[in-house]
Amino acid sequence: MPKDIIIDCDPGLDDAVALLLAAGDDRVNLLGVTTVGGNQSLEKVTYNARAVLGLAHADDVPVRAGCPRPLVREGRVAASIHGDSGLGDVELPAPVRPFDPGHAVPWIIDTIMAREPGSTTLVAIGPLTNIALAARLEPRIVDRVREVVLMGGAVHTGNSSPVAEFNIRTDPEAAHIVFNEAWPITMMGLDLTHQALCTREVQAGIDALGTDLARTVSKLIDGYRAAYRQDRAFPNPPIHDPCAVAYVIDPQVVQTCRCPVDVELQGALTLGMTVADLRGAEPGPDECHTQVGMQLDASMFWQMVTAAIEKLG
Repeated sequence: MPKDIIIDCDPGLDDAVALLLAAGDDRVNLLGVTTVGGNQSLEKVTYNARAVLGLAHADDVPVRAGCPRPLVREGRVAASIHGDSGLGDVELPAPVRPFDPGHAVPWIIDTIMAREPGSTTLVAIGPLTNIALAARLEPRIVDRVREVVLMGGAVHTGNSSPVAEFNIRTDPEAAHIVFNEAWPITMMGLDLTHQALCTREVQAGIDALGTDLARTVSKLIDGYRAAYRQDRAFPNPPIHDPCAVAYVIDPQVVQTCRCPVDVELQGALTLGMTVADLRGAEPGPDECHTQVGMQLDASMFWQMVTAAIEKLG
């Protein structure tokens, strides 16, 4: 049976690929998409989410806008990577589905509470503001969620700072709440997502599909590649967010390590660092509710992404 998922996101070039993967793989059932201010403003990322779902012929999927800024701090965007629109210089057709009214956080709560316990997975690929508020407003969802799979954090090197990743650093207080709830958490941090490099060979495989959708995805990747070369000196861009969706589809695509993880809130130089305790033997799931992705099967990952784009095209 397909796994029921809610994607909380801030599209974002890599978020767009994550949405296409979720829409194009029958092993997951996309219940809805919620948006949060992050890569760009809430207005822009919500528009982008609706436009990408339209591109995927998934206009039946509801999209609800959530929090425009972090819980405590000022908002920040990643225009140097994702551009002024959030999707680089690629213009998608305008969304057909009318705007879904209502705030994302109550919708997340209501959807989880209406479904069987353990049947809904939260896939969080932006700042964790919406997820933290949902857990605080209705603590009962924590026991009802099957798992939280998030793209964020890093065991070793960050990108927003030497030790902190963008999603976590944008709203560290929200991340602290989410990591300290009792639900199972799988963290897809930079150690893992930097292995999801879109090489020229990978992009050629997408181009070979020859569909309008494949050409659009390739244009998105072109913009992402140029931004990463200029901003981070990466010859090939890491496509972060689809790693979280891919893990939900088939956990064998990622090797994980179970370890305690917490979020630094006090350090002047380490704010937003995800501190993973790798000192001892790997604890069991009854002892530790957090695990981190360490090794990606890149070939399997790109096969999944390419197959989804082919199916949607």
